[in-house]
Amino acid sequence: MTKHPIHTSDAPQAIGTYSQAIEAGGVLYLSGQIGLDPKTMELVDGFDAQAHQVFSNLRAVAAAAGCRLDNAVKLIVFFADLGDFAKLNEIMADYLSEPYPARSALEVSQLPKGALIEIEAVLVR
Repeated sequence: MTKHPIHTSDAPQAIGTYSQAIEAGGVLYLSGQIGLDPKTMELVDGFDAQAHQVFSNLRAVAAAAGCRLDNAVKLIVFFADLGDFAKLNEIMADYLSEPYPARSALEVSQLPKGALIEIEAVLVR
């Protein structure tokens, strides 16, 4: 199996020993994205703004691999507060269309940089 790393300057740079995404066997595995502005590498303010930034970052990484977010088959969502679940459903509709990908949602005690949301994705060509 050959693994191809995906990289774009239109999404936050990887901070550590991981790739923005890896493609293997026609499947694209996107690393978790938080609401970092890729230009400033600063977290945007508030849940709604962070969620929109997360999808913008995921879209940029997908595009760098020649895909679209509509290629997503699975999302894993990490919330600082699961009470934001309904807001995320509204925001997701701006970025994804039916049939929506499968999804898991978890509340966690802490996310990198104090983020309110993180999403990772699996896309298939």
